[in-house]
Amino acid sequence: MKNTRDNQLSDRRTASADAKSALLKAYHAAQVTAAPARAARQAERTLIAAAREERRLERERVRLEERMRFEAEAAEQQAAAQAAALAETLARESAEKARVARVIEDEAARKAARDLRYANRKARQA
Repeated sequence: MKNTRDNQLSDRRTASADAKSALLKAYHAAQVTAAPARAARQAERTLIAAAREERRLERERVRLEERMRFEAEAAEQQAAAQAAALAETLARESAEKARVARVIEDEAARKAARDLRYANRKARQA
């Protein structure tokens, strides 16, 4: 089958312009028809993003509370360790003072016993 119609340049241009116009009209019609669905999808995406942001903020709040609780526990443990170290130091100092006091008392008792023996010896000699 031979194309009997003679396609001239002006015919081809007209056909091309008509095709472009038809495509443009179809595109605009598709845009108008899809606008409500697109708006609904956009609203759904906005809701999803808001929910995602809310969950992120909740996770951040929980993480902050956990960190603050951990820091409070660490501070309590450090305070307890310092109190224990202070108590141990005080106990060690009091034990050292008691030992020094016992040594001084023992030394005084030995001196008193020696002085008593010396006095008895002098009393026997006189």
